[in-house]
Amino acid sequence: MDAKLSPLYLRGAMTDQPRAVVHLDLDAFFAAVEILKNPDLADRPVVIGGRPGDRGVVAAASYRARAFGIRSAMPMYQALKLCPQVVVLSPRHHLYLDYSRQVMAILHQASPQVEQMSIDEACLELTEQVESWHQAIEMARQLQQRVRENVGLSASLGVATNKLVAKIASDRDKPGGLTIVPPGEETAFLSGLPVRVLWGVGPVTAERLAQTGVTTVGELARVPEAELQDRFGRHGEWMARQAMGIDPRPVATRRELKSASQERTFARDLADEAAIKQQLYRLSQGVARRLTEAGLAAGTVALKLRYADFTTLTRQMALTAPIDDARDIYRAALALLDRAWQRERPLRMLGVAGRSLSPPAGQMSLW
Repeated sequence: MDAKLSPLYLRGAMTDQPRAVVHLDLDAFFAAVEILKNPDLADRPVVIGGRPGDRGVVAAASYRARAFGIRSAMPMYQALKLCPQVVVLSPRHHLYLDYSRQVMAILHQASPQVEQMSIDEACLELTEQVESWHQAIEMARQLQQRVRENVGLSASLGVATNKLVAKIASDRDKPGGLTIVPPGEETAFLSGLPVRVLWGVGPVTAERLAQTGVTTVGELARVPEAELQDRFGRHGEWMARQAMGIDPRPVATRRELKSASQERTFARDLADEAAIKQQLYRLSQGVARRLTEAGLAAGTVALKLRYADFTTLTRQMALTAPIDDARDIYRAALALLDRAWQRERPLRMLGVAGRSLSPPAGQMSLW
């Protein structure tokens, strides 16, 4: 097997030391921050999200709430049925962002190679910061302790030779766990896990695999790579390598923003055109704000509509020049709305997105 694709993914031609990668995942992050700010909530089930009367959904749940079967993306009214005594709090994103920055600052002190994957998780490469692989384990323990003592939050960590295995490892012992997968044990660690743990294996792919008797990573590893390529194309090759614990991707210090979007589910279905246009402009302002913060412009504007019966459709428009101004985004979204919306059908949800992102090309008119 090519050395660059070996499970150890050697850090350089001049050394035989395997990579040391740590994945950190903050436990029940939003709820944990709220409990940290209000310790009286520590022994109560807590969820973060919209109010049930506003068709709210659960954005995050504490572990006490999860014990009742409450999960993220669940309708809030359903969460209240499962646990009538649950404490429902509105999201405070500015607060969560502040705590996230504190944690990421700690990680950046340990390594210059930190890839923040979301507001509550990150990978960091320690290969160049340690003399031996086992030293990375001690560094991971120290990071976990610093996050707990300096920030007040619990984190689960995984230590492995690549991002894929480290990520899966961090999910194995929550909350507050530290799971270590030594070099050479990647395949054994993954073997009994469901194929859904692999990146890019969603419900549809998992179902197609299950139809052939493949439900675990170990079973997937025994399928010839050529057979997977025939069935899934290039994705089949990637699945075969993942099943063997192979992931040569570097820890990227800067993640590229793929799109900027804003959505809103209305408290009551909207049928009034003026009200819908007002919401459309507000969403366009939100997209423009995200683009400006990222220093990017959109070459495509997309509109998402959801009717009262949950029928959902998406339409998009490629532009002659990238845009980042709210008025231009709104004009494109409005043109899509005029083409797509069936006026006799009230809207339950509306969304706007900017795609095909690139640096701004200057102030250019949409039309």
